[in-house]
Amino acid sequence: MSDYIYYVNGEFVPAGAAAVGLNDLGLVRGYGVFDLLRTYGAVPFGLRAHLERLQRSARQIDLALPWTLDEIETIVRDTLAQNDAADVTIRIVVTGGASPNFITPQQQPSLIVMLAPVKAYPSSTYERGASLITVDLPRFMPTVKSLNYITAIRGQERARTAGAIEALYCSADGTLTECTTSNFFVLRGDELITPDADVLGGVTRAAVLDIAADLFTVVKRPIHYDELATVDEAFITSTTKEIMPIVQVDAITIATGVPGAGTQRLSDLFRQRIAHGYMEVDLDA
Repeated sequence: MSDYIYYVNGEFVPAGAAAVGLNDLGLVRGYGVFDLLRTYGAVPFGLRAHLERLQRSARQIDLALPWTLDEIETIVRDTLAQNDAADVTIRIVVTGGASPNFITPQQQPSLIVMLAPVKAYPSSTYERGASLITVDLPRFMPTVKSLNYITAIRGQERARTAGAIEALYCSADGTLTECTTSNFFVLRGDELITPDADVLGGVTRAAVLDIAADLFTVVKRPIHYDELATVDEAFITSTTKEIMPIVQVDAITIATGVPGAGTQRLSDLFRQRIAHGYMEVDLDA
């Protein structure tokens, strides 16, 4: 399908005709939040968890969210019903809405739901593993999935130039947190380690942590750059990347430089859950 039907402020409209006013605070001030999920076939994965995260993001920036989560969920499902589509991403956007002086919210936010095809990564990326680069860039409210993606865009452009799949945030003191659009994990021995402070709690991340609880000792703590030379495996998680093995960070080769058995086991179990229709996720896992 080349032209999806979007939901925009109470109406279903063709994607090519969808619009908000030029005085919308999402456009003129970047004031807004969003969330992104995907479907497997026609079924959304972790829809409620994504809506809960959207609600948390809005609260953190004092953005009015006059809809209940049940109401937004109905809108999302109705948008899907308007489209004969499978394996799509669903982008839910809430902006500050129209503002006559271009800065003061009028407590009438815009709500938009957009669909797009899931762009799958080549199977070779998962078989061989991918690489990351680190970047030390300032981040705005990392626990909020806001419309302000300046830092992420800069990081992704650097990663693209370097031939890496993603950019991993690394502070001046060597603390690793997350990637621009992915969460970061390492495996060492029987421990699965992932940062928990100053990161956006990913829904796929939460699903992996739930699966991993029966396989590893899960440790949520900062990871230091110097540790990368000593870990057994590394991987990233996101809605569209799912569980992607990482075999290199900057010039550091992770272990033997090939995807490890632990990452593969987690990926297999994740896909088994999807195949068996397990679509709900506890965001606080």
